[in-house]
Amino acid sequence: MSDSDAPVFDEAHIGETPLVELDVDVPATVYAKVEWLNLYGAPYGGGSIKSRIAKGMLDGAEERGDLTPEKTVIEPTSGNTGSEIARLASARGYDVEIVMPDNASGGKIGAVEDAGAEIHFVDADLGYDAVIERCEELIAADPDRYYRPNQYENPDNPGTHERTTAPEIWDQTGGEVTHFVAGAGTGGTVTGTGRGLHERGDVTVVGFEPAEALHAIDGLKYLRTGDHYHPETYDESVLDERVYVGTDDAYDRARELRERYQDDEVPIVDTGQYDESTVRDELRVDGQFVVGTSSGGGVQAVHELHAESGLSADDTIVIVLCDRGDKYADIPLWEDYLASDAA
Repeated sequence: MSDSDAPVFDEAHIGETPLVELDVDVPATVYAKVEWLNLYGAPYGGGSIKSRIAKGMLDGAEERGDLTPEKTVIEPTSGNTGSEIARLASARGYDVEIVMPDNASGGKIGAVEDAGAEIHFVDADLGYDAVIERCEELIAADPDRYYRPNQYENPDNPGTHERTTAPEIWDQTGGEVTHFVAGAGTGGTVTGTGRGLHERGDVTVVGFEPAEALHAIDGLKYLRTGDHYHPETYDESVLDERVYVGTDDAYDRARELRERYQDDEVPIVDTGQYDESTVRDELRVDGQFVVGTSSGGGVQAVHELHAESGLSADDTIVIVLCDRGDKYADIPLWEDYLASDAA
């Protein structure tokens, strides 16, 4: 791809995302970081929390000299990391190849294609480990050609969250955050943000994982048993508590958020780097507040935490709204859970 062919994405629009307050029927105050405001204005559902680590990993690789102009960037992904790496690396002038399961959502595939990256599809029935294996095969066949950011092992993944997400949450809550709750895919978000918050105060860090191996909470990994790949970026020693979330519950909670804010405004606590009107506009898609599957999982994780440990009115919890729900509009299960209830 030539530099003139690559879409331009403003990397200044990564980080400093808004914080909103959610009514999720627990005694605590629950805030959420709206991470689809990263790469504000990008097509196919905007950005995601993975915009942060894509920038962090590419910056680190260039600074170390690991990524040079003749290299092709390659990454295995279930979608969000691949789309963000494709967008940013292509905009910087690199050729990009993304390895992903063939059941990835159309929004994520569209974002990768829009960036001009080549996609290698892998049969989803083979499991996600097969996606990683295919990427490793491609690199082994031509090792001098490729640079792999490797979100599963790259310390710049959790390091980015430690440097950016954690201080943002601390500052936006005025240091009042008592719990941080995030899901484990690579584990980078909960590990890095957890470390950064632990450094700043007495914050309980809660990781959540899918309750079952055959789940449909996009972006999360089943790690409950030892026969699945465990990312090096997931440092479970950072966790103070861990809860498990079922697919049905995650989707139900996502639907509840859409219904709860169908007519009411979502209270904005801090606009981040954006003006309030922009945040208001970008919180809704076609007039609806729709969130991704892992975001619903985060709300359910708060309920699991309350059931197990008990929450009080003195607690202030921060969860992550990783991406927008319209990225999943072509997934039948998503349509089943978020279809209109109108008769």
